[in-house]
Amino acid sequence: MKPIYVLNGPNLNRLGKREPHIYGTTTLAEVEESCRAAAGEVPVVFRQTNSEEALINWVHEAIDEAAGVVINPAAFTFTSLALLDALKMVEAPVIELHISNIHKREQIYHRSYVSMRADAVIAGLGARGYPTAVRALLEMVG
Repeated sequence: MKPIYVLNGPNLNRLGKREPHIYGTTTLAEVEESCRAAAGEVPVVFRQTNSEEALINWVHEAIDEAAGVVINPAAFTFTSLALLDALKMVEAPVIELHISNIHKREQIYHRSYVSMRADAVIAGLGARGYPTAVRALLEMVG
Protein backbone atom coordinates (compact mmCIF):
# COMPACT_ATOMS: atom_id res chain seq x y z
CA MET A 1 0.00 0.00 0.00
CA LYS A 2 1.55 3.28 -1.14
CA PRO A 3 1.54 6.10 1.41
CA ILE A 4 -0.02 9.48 1.01
CA TYR A 5 2.34 12.40 1.42
CA VAL A 6 1.35 15.46 3.42
CA LEU A 7 3.97 18.12 2.75
CA ASN A 8 4.19 21.47 4.51
CA GLY A 9 6.21 24.54 3.63
CA PRO A 10 7.78 27.41 5.53
CA ASN A 11 6.66 28.71 8.90
CA LEU A 12 4.10 25.96 9.43
CA ASN A 13 6.33 24.62 12.21
CA ARG A 14 5.10 27.70 14.12
CA LEU A 15 1.45 26.71 13.71
CA GLY A 16 -0.50 27.32 16.90
CA LYS A 17 1.68 30.31 17.82
CA ARG A 18 1.98 32.20 14.54
CA GLU A 19 -0.82 34.69 13.92
CA PRO A 20 -3.53 32.62 15.65
CA HIS A 21 -6.18 35.08 14.44
CA ILE A 22 -5.41 33.83 10.89
CA TYR A 23 -4.09 30.28 11.38
CA GLY A 24 -5.77 29.21 14.62
CA THR A 25 -4.22 27.56 17.67
CA THR A 26 -3.88 23.99 16.41
CA THR A 27 -0.24 22.88 16.35
CA LEU A 28 1.45 21.05 13.49
CA ALA A 29 1.75 17.97 15.71
CA GLU A 30 -2.04 18.03 16.18
CA VAL A 31 -2.48 18.45 12.42
CA GLU A 32 -0.29 15.41 11.83
CA GLU A 33 -2.35 13.40 14.31
CA SER A 34 -5.58 14.36 12.54
CA CYS A 35 -4.11 13.38 9.15
CA ARG A 36 -3.05 9.97 10.42
CA ALA A 37 -6.50 9.41 11.97
CA ALA A 38 -8.22 10.41 8.71
CA ALA A 39 -5.98 8.06 6.70
CA GLY A 40 -6.85 5.05 8.83
CA GLU A 41 -4.62 2.15 7.81
CA VAL A 42 -3.09 3.99 4.84
CA PRO A 43 0.46 5.08 5.70
CA VAL A 44 1.12 8.82 5.89
CA VAL A 45 4.44 10.53 5.22
CA PHE A 46 4.05 13.85 7.04
CA ARG A 47 6.79 16.47 6.69
CA GLN A 48 7.45 20.17 7.16
CA THR A 49 10.36 22.31 6.01
CA ASN A 50 11.37 25.92 5.74
CA SER A 51 13.55 25.01 2.75
CA GLU A 52 12.34 25.18 -0.84
CA GLU A 53 15.00 22.64 -1.81
CA ALA A 54 13.81 20.09 0.75
CA LEU A 55 10.19 20.53 -0.29
CA ILE A 56 11.08 19.94 -3.95
CA ASN A 57 13.16 16.88 -3.02
CA TRP A 58 10.16 15.45 -1.14
CA VAL A 59 7.95 16.04 -4.18
CA HIS A 60 10.55 14.15 -6.25
CA GLU A 61 10.36 11.30 -3.73
CA ALA A 62 6.57 11.34 -3.93
CA ILE A 63 6.71 10.93 -7.72
CA ASP A 64 7.85 7.34 -7.20
CA GLU A 65 6.51 6.51 -3.74
CA ALA A 66 3.17 8.25 -3.11
CA ALA A 67 -0.40 7.26 -3.84
CA GLY A 68 -1.16 10.99 -3.72
CA VAL A 69 0.03 14.30 -2.28
CA VAL A 70 -1.55 16.89 -0.01
CA ILE A 71 0.65 19.97 -0.06
CA ASN A 72 0.51 23.21 1.88
CA PRO A 73 3.42 25.03 0.28
CA ALA A 74 2.77 28.19 2.33
CA ALA A 75 4.68 31.15 0.84
CA PHE A 76 6.22 28.96 -1.89
CA THR A 77 2.70 28.75 -3.35
CA PHE A 78 3.09 32.26 -4.72
CA THR A 79 6.79 32.31 -5.58
CA SER A 80 8.13 28.94 -6.68
CA LEU A 81 8.14 27.95 -10.31
CA ALA A 82 10.60 25.21 -9.33
CA LEU A 83 7.96 23.70 -7.03
CA LEU A 84 5.36 23.88 -9.82
CA ASP A 85 7.77 22.14 -12.19
CA ALA A 86 8.34 19.36 -9.65
CA LEU A 87 4.60 18.93 -9.04
CA LYS A 88 3.97 18.65 -12.79
CA MET A 89 5.93 15.39 -12.68
CA VAL A 90 3.60 13.86 -10.07
CA GLU A 91 1.14 11.59 -11.83
CA ALA A 92 -0.79 10.82 -8.64
CA PRO A 93 -3.52 13.19 -7.42
CA VAL A 94 -2.35 16.43 -5.80
CA ILE A 95 -4.43 18.52 -3.40
CA GLU A 96 -3.26 22.04 -2.62
CA LEU A 97 -4.16 23.08 0.90
CA HIS A 98 -4.23 26.42 2.70
CA ILE A 99 -5.34 26.98 6.27
CA SER A 100 -6.61 30.48 5.54
CA ASN A 101 -8.75 31.54 2.61
CA ILE A 102 -6.00 32.96 0.44
CA HIS A 103 -8.59 34.71 -1.75
CA LYS A 104 -9.77 36.88 1.16
CA ARG A 105 -6.24 38.02 1.91
CA GLU A 106 -3.96 40.59 0.31
CA GLN A 107 -3.58 40.57 -3.47
CA ILE A 108 -0.12 38.95 -3.30
CA TYR A 109 -1.78 35.75 -2.02
CA HIS A 110 -4.24 35.46 -4.90
CA ARG A 111 -2.00 33.86 -7.55
CA SER A 112 -1.00 30.29 -6.82
CA TYR A 113 1.53 28.59 -9.06
CA VAL A 114 0.66 25.30 -7.36
CA SER A 115 -2.98 25.59 -8.50
CA MET A 116 -1.73 25.23 -12.07
CA ARG A 117 -1.04 21.57 -11.24
CA ALA A 118 -3.34 20.73 -8.33
CA ASP A 119 -6.32 18.48 -8.94
CA ALA A 120 -8.17 20.21 -6.11
CA VAL A 121 -7.69 23.15 -3.75
CA ILE A 122 -8.88 23.43 -0.16
CA ALA A 123 -8.60 26.84 1.47
CA GLY A 124 -10.13 28.52 4.49
CA LEU A 125 -11.14 25.50 6.60
CA GLY A 126 -8.40 26.08 9.14
CA ALA A 127 -6.62 22.99 10.46
CA ARG A 128 -9.81 21.00 9.68
CA GLY A 129 -8.79 21.28 6.05
CA TYR A 130 -6.04 18.70 6.53
CA PRO A 131 -8.16 15.66 7.44
CA THR A 132 -10.69 16.82 4.84
CA ALA A 133 -7.92 16.80 2.22
CA VAL A 134 -6.67 13.38 3.33
CA ARG A 135 -10.16 11.88 3.06
CA ALA A 136 -10.69 13.48 -0.35
CA LEU A 137 -7.32 12.20 -1.55
CA LEU A 138 -8.18 8.67 -0.41
CA GLU A 139 -11.39 8.86 -2.44
CA MET A 140 -9.43 10.11 -5.46
CA VAL A 141 -6.95 7.23 -5.35
CA GLY A 142 -9.84 4.86 -4.76
